[in-house]
Formats: sequence, C-alpha cells, structure tokens
Amino acid sequence: MKRVLRLLSISICLAAAVRGVLAQAPAAKTPAPAAVAALATNSSPGQKKVEAFLRNIYALGPEVTIAVGAPQELGNTGLMETAIDVTTPEGSEKVKMYLTKDGRYLLRGELSDLTKDPLADIRGLIATDNAPVLGDPKAPITLVEYSDFQCPVCRTLHDALRGMLPNYPQVKVVFKDFPLETLHPWARTAALAGRCAYQQDPKAFWKMYDLIYDNQDLISAPNVYDKVMDFAGQAGLNKDAFKACLSGPQAAAEVDANVANGNKLDVRSTPTIFVNGRRIVGPDTHMIQQYIDYELAQLVGGKK
Repeated sequence: MKRVLRLLSISICLAAAVRGVLAQAPAAKTPAPAAVAALATNSSPGQKKVEAFLRNIYALGPEVTIAVGAPQELGNTGLMETAIDVTTPEGSEKVKMYLTKDGRYLLRGELSDLTKDPLADIRGLIATDNAPVLGDPKAPITLVEYSDFQCPVCRTLHDALRGMLPNYPQVKVVFKDFPLETLHPWARTAALAGRCAYQQDPKAFWKMYDLIYDNQDLISAPNVYDKVMDFAGQAGLNKDAFKACLSGPQAAAEVDANVANGNKLDVRSTPTIFVNGRRIVGPDTHMIQQYIDYELAQLVGGKK
C-alpha cells in the first residue's frame, strides 16, 4: 500500500502537487453552470467516472478508498478543480486535479499562476509564532519541521539535521508538533513534554528534543511519563512546574494549534519539512541540501 501512495504521489501529480499546497490565483469559486452541474454533486457520474479511471489506471482494489471532491470552477480558466483523497490501510494522500467543463478531460499535474510567487501563500500559512527556533533567529533560510517524536523516520531526520546544520549557519530550524496519535500512542505525551520544556526555557526545548529522539527505542506508552520527567531533570528544568504543565491546558492547546496549522498545509505524514516554503516529505537530505544551496545561491546573487 505504501507503493500505491508513492505511485499516486509521483504519477498523478508529476512533481510536487501531492506534497505542496498549490499557489493559485485567489479566484472566487462560483456555482457550476447547468452543463456541468452533474459534476458538482458528491455522487455524480462525473466523480464516479474519475474514481473508475484512477482505479483502472493504477490497479487499485477495494481496500483503497478514493474520494473525489465536488469540482469547483477555477476562475476564468475553463477548468474545474477537484480534490482527490486516496486512503489505504497505511496512510492517505490528497491531490488536486482539474477537469474540463464537459467532464471529458482530466488534467493531472500542477497548475501555477506565473504572475505570483509560488511559495508566498505557503509561507503565509506557516505559523512560526511561539515555536522553538534553533539557530540564528535572523537567519535568511527557515527550515520548518512538522514532526512526531515517536516517528522513527523523524528520528532519522533529527540525526541528519544534527550532522548537516553546523555547515549551514544561514539556516534556522523551527519545530512544529504533529503527533500521529492513531499510530503512535506516546507521541502526544512527548509533544506535551516539548511544549512544557519550551514554556520554562526555550533553549531547554532542544535538549528535550535531542533526549527524546536519542532514547526513542527506550520509550513506550507505559513509561513515557516517567521518561519525560527524567529528561526534564536532565534538561535542567523545574520538575514540579514541568509536571503541572503536562496536565495543564496550555501545552495541550499549543500542541493542538500546531496540528491545526499542519492540517491547513495538508501535512499528512511526518516528517514534513518546508525550506523557505518548499515542501519535502520525509528525511530526504539530498533534497534539503538542494533547497538550502539554491536559497544560498539566490542570496549570493543578490536575488533575495
């Protein structure tokens, strides 16, 4: 099933439509005309036709759920935009597709407005206030990490960044909680621990961050509370205040706000990274370095 999601991510969206929030013209979405009204109903023949096409071309069985959203007019482009949700037992992906108004042609790919900065809308959606920052706060390159402390792949990213960041003083890292609670039973408690560390001392967050990832294999749902209390002591925090914070409303609200922010950006899996707005899903160190090096080159060239 992971292969199914990867196939859809690559083949349906060509390059990055699955992984990104499309920067499109803010055209109002008006009701569909009579000629395409059938496409705008949840169970319309047009939506069923799209689902059947995708199942056939990608050989997707009944264990894969394909939800085709009601198409909406996309400004004056002559196209209808629809959201496609593909869900397997192992995860889900959302993509954007486009239909001609007669319902005959399906466009699979990214539609871009060449008059706009394609990353400005994405950067505008990322909330960085009250978030832990590692590195120079004035650094010109911002790497935003949406992560889950129980996620093994996030630990891989943690280890990769530890080796990479000393070579890039122009980069600051912003951490955003995104615990996948249905998959990882102790991830939320760890996220609360991170927030409570940050409340006492922003620098202590990064000690907690390292301690949780470095000891991830030793943490379990039954012992996570004791572990994070121990880590709080190692990070030099007041343990009584930390303990009270874990059960208090503020940390919980902050974790929930981070998750809501990730949802606005269509974050579906962890880690999801944004380098000055460019999305990367997974600990792809080559892509991270490529994006950082590109941004550095723009700075050197005086383009930013």
